[in-house]
Amino acid sequence: MTVSNSIEKDKRHPPDMIPPEGTPDKDHPPKPKRTRLWRGMVVSLAVIALGLGFLYYLHALSFESTDDAFIEGHVIAVSPRVAGHVARVYVNDNQRVKEGDPLVDLNPADFRATLHAAEAALSAGEAVYRSRKTDVDLITITSTADLHGAESDVKAARAALEAAEALAQQTASQYDQATAQISINTATLAQAEAEVDSARARHERDAEDLKRYEEMRSARTVSGRDLDHAIAAERISAADLVSAQKRVETCRAVLRQSEAAKKAAKDNRHRTQAQVALKKAKLAQAKARLAAAQAAPKRILKKRALADVSKAEADKAQAQVEQARLNLSYTHITSPADGFVTRKSVEPGAFVQVGQPLMAVVPKTVWVTANFKETQLTHMQAGQPVDITVDAYPDITFKGHVESIQRGTGARFSLLPPENATGNYVKVVQRIPVKITFDKSPDAVGVLLAPGMSVVPLVHIAATGKHPSQSP
Repeated sequence: MTVSNSIEKDKRHPPDMIPPEGTPDKDHPPKPKRTRLWRGMVVSLAVIALGLGFLYYLHALSFESTDDAFIEGHVIAVSPRVAGHVARVYVNDNQRVKEGDPLVDLNPADFRATLHAAEAALSAGEAVYRSRKTDVDLITITSTADLHGAESDVKAARAALEAAEALAQQTASQYDQATAQISINTATLAQAEAEVDSARARHERDAEDLKRYEEMRSARTVSGRDLDHAIAAERISAADLVSAQKRVETCRAVLRQSEAAKKAAKDNRHRTQAQVALKKAKLAQAKARLAAAQAAPKRILKKRALADVSKAEADKAQAQVEQARLNLSYTHITSPADGFVTRKSVEPGAFVQVGQPLMAVVPKTVWVTANFKETQLTHMQAGQPVDITVDAYPDITFKGHVESIQRGTGARFSLLPPENATGNYVKVVQRIPVKITFDKSPDAVGVLLAPGMSVVPLVHIAATGKHPSQSP
C-alpha cells in the first residue's frame, strides 16, 4: 500500500470510524457503536422528559401556586387621645406585650386639676338645682292650694248667692201666696157664712115638715115611711147646719193663720233680700282672690324654667366631670392587644399631640394574602388545604387552608382603579387576593412570622377541607 493510497483511505474512514479489520468496505457500511449509543441516550432522555412533563401536568392539575404572596397581620397604631408631656415609657422596640400592659404614661397633673374643678362645678350646679327645685315645689304647693281655695270660695259664694236668691224668690212667692191665700180664705169664709144661712133655712123647713108629719100621724093621714123620711131629712139638715157653722169657724181660723203667714212671709222676704246682698258682696271678694291666685301658675312656670336651666347646667357639669375623668384615664396608655411593639417613636419628656403615632402593636395572629391570577381560581374554593413555604424558613413547610377569596381584584380597590372605558384597552390578567390561614399557630414551632414576609403557597385544588396531614 502506497502513501497516497493510505491517505485517501484515512480520508474516507477517519480514525475513530475505521471499521475493524475483516469488515467489508461497501458504499453503506454499518453504523459505528458510538452513534447507536448517542441515539439511545437521546431516546432515553426524551422518555424521561415526557414522563416528567406528564408528572408536571398532573401536578398542575392538582395544585396552584404563586410567589406573589406575603404574610399579613393586624398593625395597631398606638396614639394618645389627649395632648401632654410624656412622663414614662414602659416598653422598647420589638418587646412582647399583653393586652392591658402599660405602654406610656402622660403627666396627669393638669387633667387631675381639671377633674377636681369639674367636680366642684358639678357640686355647685347640683346645689343650685336642688334649691330651685325646692322653690318650685314650695310655690307649687302654696299657689296650687291658694288657687284651689279661691276657686272653691268662688264656687261656694256663687252657690250661696244662688241659694239666697232662690230663697228670696221663694219668700217673695210665699208672700204673694199668703196675700192670695187671704183673699181666698176671705171668700171661703163668706161662702161658708152663706152656706150657714142656707143650711139654717133648710133645717127650719125640714123641722116644719117634720112637725106637720107628726100632726098628720095622729090623724093617720101619712104613712110611716114618709114620716121616717121627714125625720131623716130634719136630722140631715140639722147636721148640715152644724157642719156649716163649724166650717165658718174653721174658715175664720184659717183666715187668721193666713194673715199671720203673710206677715211672716213679709219678714222672710226682707231678711232673704238682705242675705242676697251679703252673698253678692262675698262672691265679689272670692272673685278678687281667685284673680290674684290665677297668676300663680305663671310664677310656677317661671320658677320651673329656672329649675330646668339649673338642671341643664348640672347635667352639663356632670358631662364635664365624666369627660375630665376620661381624659385623666387617657393619660395611661395600655396595649390594645397581645403582640409585639414596633416603630416606637416616643421618649420621656416629649410633648405629644392627639392622634400622634407613638408606636405600633403587631398581634401574633397572622395569615397569608396570596395574589393569584384570575385564571388560577377556576377550581379554588374555601377550605382547600395549602402548603406554605416562607422564604425566611425554607426548611419548614407550614400547613394551612384557604379561608376566603376577595370579591374583587386588587386593581379594582386600588387608589386609582383603571378606567377601561377611556383610551386604548389592553387585556391584562388580573390578580385576586386570597386569604390563607394557618392550621397551627407559627409560634408553636418556635418561629416568628411578621407582616410583609414573602411566602409561596401551594394550594391543593383537588381537595377540600383541612390539610390531609391534619386529619385525625
